[in-house]
Amino acid sequence: MTAEEQPAHAVDALGVRVTLGGATILDGVDLTVATGEWVAVIGPNGAGKSTLLRAVGGLLPAAGAISLFGTHTERMPRRQRARLVATVAQSPVVPAGMAVFDYVLLGRNPYIPPLGRESTADLAAAGEVLARLDLQRFASRQLATLSGGERQRVFLARALAQGAPLLLLDEPTTALDIGHQQDVLDLVDELRRDRGLTVLATMHDLSIAGEYADRMVLLANGRVAASGPPREVLTEELLAAHYGARVRVIDGDHGPLVVPVRSFPHST
Repeated sequence: MTAEEQPAHAVDALGVRVTLGGATILDGVDLTVATGEWVAVIGPNGAGKSTLLRAVGGLLPAAGAISLFGTHTERMPRRQRARLVATVAQSPVVPAGMAVFDYVLLGRNPYIPPLGRESTADLAAAGEVLARLDLQRFASRQLATLSGGERQRVFLARALAQGAPLLLLDEPTTALDIGHQQDVLDLVDELRRDRGLTVLATMHDLSIAGEYADRMVLLANGRVAASGPPREVLTEELLAAHYGARVRVIDGDHGPLVVPVRSFPHST
């Protein structure tokens, strides 16, 4: 699907409800993500952020209606969905003994015919993202031997190699130092602008979320508590109400910066 062929909305979700183990995790969530938009889902622990991403990606059964690029997910074959949506989970399952290059190459599976083998183009796509994420030197290393931050970049590399127009990121900067956080998010943002990539990401770091996202959705208790541009959602009042946080919000060049405030002054 080219940028010209993509519908106006990459994600249309209406009344999404997810119940797990008898507990309601999402309770009537509405979500729309425009094609080419970066939407950050924020909220306190247990708000349902990861569950929402998994429901959108078809990894969890959900009541309500979810459409991707104009097609209802219930009518979407698994292979078609894999060509439209790439997901980076918080803790992906990694096959034992797998080398980094082979793991990234798994992202090309939706394009490989049954009983077929990867093409030269598939190999090139995997090599390209390894280079873009500064992972070439790890290509032959086993994933289990890498640090947490290095593995996180490999997980992202597999998703980018998939070439899907919708990227679902569940806490994409977990375990990354600040330099690699910037490298990863800048790359995602560059691909979004160059290729019309759509990004839906859960993010704990509110300042980083406000820096990169076009729009934010604040979840609380499984429902949408606020939605809009970062400057409308990242307010001291909303963060106090839903996070129980004492913060100061400072207007930055690209978005609001959220700074924690100590309860008691430092004693000398």
